[in-house]
Amino acid sequence: MVVQGQSRRARRAGLVGVLWAAAELTVTVGVVVLLLVVHQVWWTNRQAAAAAREQVRSLERDWGRPERAPGDEPLASGSSADPSVSPPAPVGGSAGPAASAAPAPRPSERAAGAAAGAYAVLRIPRLGLVVPVAQGIDKRSVLDRGYAGHYPGTAGPGERGNFALAGHRNTHGEPFRYVNRLRAGDELIVDMRGRRYTYVVGKVLGETTERDTGVIAPVPRSVVKPEYGYGEPGAYITLTTCTPEYSSKYRLVVWGTLRP
Repeated sequence: MVVQGQSRRARRAGLVGVLWAAAELTVTVGVVVLLLVVHQVWWTNRQAAAAAREQVRSLERDWGRPERAPGDEPLASGSSADPSVSPPAPVGGSAGPAASAAPAPRPSERAAGAAAGAYAVLRIPRLGLVVPVAQGIDKRSVLDRGYAGHYPGTAGPGERGNFALAGHRNTHGEPFRYVNRLRAGDELIVDMRGRRYTYVVGKVLGETTERDTGVIAPVPRSVVKPEYGYGEPGAYITLTTCTPEYSSKYRLVVWGTLRP
C-alpha cells in the first residue's frame, strides 16, 4: 500500500511538472510573438517614418527648400503599410514628351537620384502626407524604408505616360495607409529639383488583384475590371497599395491626371 501510494504521488508530481513546463513555454512563446508584433507594427513604423522624414529634409536642403503645399506636414506619421505589399508586377511604359509646359525631368537626373536614394517628394495635402520617392519597388531598399517606389519602366514625373508608384499601407512608415480617403479633385504634388508637377485625382479602384498589371500601363485601365481606368493617352499618376488593411490579398489603386 505504501509503495503504491508513493508511486501514485510521483506520477501526479511528474504530470504537474510537465503541465507547468508547458505553461511556461506557452507564456514565453506568447511574449516572443507579442514582441515581434510590436516590432513589426510599431517600431518599424517609427524607424521608417523618421528615416523618410530625414530624407525629405535632406532633399529640401539640397534643393533650397521649395515652397510647401497648403496643409503639408513633414511626412505624416501614420500607421502601417503591409510589409508584404507586393504591388502589381511592373509593366513597360514609355516616357514620351512632357505633357505640360514645365520641362520634363531628364532620365539622367532620375538615374542619379536612384543611385543616391530618393530623387523626388510626393505631397498629398488632403492627407498631410509628404513622402520621398525612389526608383524601384524593392522592399528592403525602397518600400521598407517608408518611401514611395517608382515602378521601373513607367513614365517619370511630368512625362506623358503613367508615373506609377507603390507604397506600404501598414508598417514600415505606411505612407499610403490613408489613400483610400482620396477623392476626385484632390491634389497629388510631385516635387523635383526646380520643378513641381501637380496631378489631380480622377478615379479610384477600391480593389483588384495583385496581378492586374493594366493599372500601371501607359494608359491605365484595369484588366480585371475594365470599367475602371482611362482610354486615351495622357500624363497620369498611379498610387498602388495593399487592401484590406493588414493584408496583401488585393490592391487599392488611385489615379490622377497632370494639371496643365
